Amino acid sequence: MPHWVPRAIAVFWLAFLATFVLRFMFHRLSNFLILLLVSLFIALALEPAVNKLVSRGWKRGSATAGLLVSLVVLVLSFFAAMGTVVGQQVADLLSNSETYVNDTVKILNDTFNTNIDPRSVNEQINDPDGAVQQFINSQQSKVFNVSVQAVGVLFQAFSVLLFAFYLVADGPRLRRSICSRLEPLRQRAVLDAWELAITKTGGYLYSRALLALIAGFFHWIAFQAIGTPAPIALALWVGLVSQFLPVIGTYLAGVLPVLLAFIESPIDALVVIGFILVYQQMENYLFAPRITARTLELHPALAFGGALAGGAVLGPIGAILALPAVAMGQALISAWGVRHDVIEDPLTFVPPKKEVQLKRRRKNAWEDPS
Repeated sequence: MPHWVPRAIAVFWLAFLATFVLRFMFHRLSNFLILLLVSLFIALALEPAVNKLVSRGWKRGSATAGLLVSLVVLVLSFFAAMGTVVGQQVADLLSNSETYVNDTVKILNDTFNTNIDPRSVNEQINDPDGAVQQFINSQQSKVFNVSVQAVGVLFQAFSVLLFAFYLVADGPRLRRSICSRLEPLRQRAVLDAWELAITKTGGYLYSRALLALIAGFFHWIAFQAIGTPAPIALALWVGLVSQFLPVIGTYLAGVLPVLLAFIESPIDALVVIGFILVYQQMENYLFAPRITARTLELHPALAFGGALAGGAVLGPIGAILALPAVAMGQALISAWGVRHDVIEDPLTFVPPKKEVQLKRRRKNAWEDPS
């Protein structure tokens, strides 16, 4: 037997065992790694605001804690308002269920020429042995499980905020610790990449927040005109969910106002659906390209593909974190290597933007007044 065979066998089995251990550890620590990833995203988003407060005389720890507390208060206030609205509508639906059933059946009969008996529908709903009551009773047993899951979510949120606080408050010390083990040239590369990550994450949040504000404003006007309940809260819900959950956020955000409008009137629900679809097209073709081009500078195809890939890997959290990550990767790739002038050819012709054409016209008019 050659002398290298026992060594090769030993290396093979050690590598196999190491791979098995790493796979087991990654599976066990996957939730923890996701928490760290979300914490890093929040830290990168808060870094510019913290730096501004520090430049005005704030202590870094106090500035970080103040921003995190403000974020928590805003999120809790938003969900409390939405929970109040939904609870009021559910209570109203349960107390006036017979009236709503009669109105809905009447609209269906008048619109589709059906012969549904509203009395039989109400009897089926109120029947203790019916499917509706059995479904309601089955959900009551899940209250404890939902409460336990809510406590787990709160603990994870607290962990994320704690990690984000340390990453921002001790950011300079952390970067000095990393750079102390690198050569000056590599230190500059690491710091440039870190600054780029902060810029892209901040640009992503700025663009999403601006689009959410625009969407909330237009939806508030529409909901106010249609007469849906709590138009301000529903407009904020649609604006935030549609912008911060890529790909499917628009559809998830539209479910709640459609259901609440349907409780009031099925016709109002159809109007709400029509407005959401029309506004989505306006946003895709008018608002989003201009705002995203100025802040995130991300190609639409990359944004769509990154959101799908992030959602497939990490679910909704991955879809949210994918856009700034893809934008940062695009910026790093575009800055890497040497670029050359492109030859003029019909296959490479790109029409200039309207701003460039306007500047050229002004320049020509200035040079040739006649």
